[in-house]
Amino acid sequence: MIILASSSPRRQELLKRVVPAFSVAPAQIDERALPVLPPRAYVQRLAMAKCGTVAQRHPGATVIAADTMVAFKGQLLGKPQTAEAAAKMLAQLSGQTHQVHTGMCVCWPDKTARQVVVTTEVTFWPLTEREIADYVATGEPLDKAGGYGIQGQGALLVKEIKGDYYNVVGLPISTLARMLKSK
Repeated sequence: MIILASSSPRRQELLKRVVPAFSVAPAQIDERALPVLPPRAYVQRLAMAKCGTVAQRHPGATVIAADTMVAFKGQLLGKPQTAEAAAKMLAQLSGQTHQVHTGMCVCWPDKTARQVVVTTEVTFWPLTEREIADYVATGEPLDKAGGYGIQGQGALLVKEIKGDYYNVVGLPISTLARMLKSK
């Protein structure tokens, strides 16, 4: 049995490309209780914590956990809580390159685990205030790390990416497939 430790519809959709049958059991951990670390270490720690929590509840399962964050100039950009916060975040990223980090952890029933962090660089076009306002008006930025979704209208903001597209969506599936085969 394989369990995805996430309620994210995007992760569930992507995981179906790697594993056709799995269950979902969100980890429900308090992310604010973890110490603040540099971005790569932070997503790795979150993925490990989520994986460990769900693996304890389901000892006979293989558990997959992931956490994706956007980092700009070494600072984490989470999910904006308001339209104003989203606009501010997007203005920061306008014409700039930022990093998207996904920490992944797989815990197997024999208590072994493997973890990895995948990083993709994303460069935005220089954005006008109007372009930012129009995008924010879609409502899409409010549930996305960094205030955009590359798989939706946010794709229009992106000039280029270096790395795994699916990492930016939230689950680097080619890396995950290799992790699962490595056991």
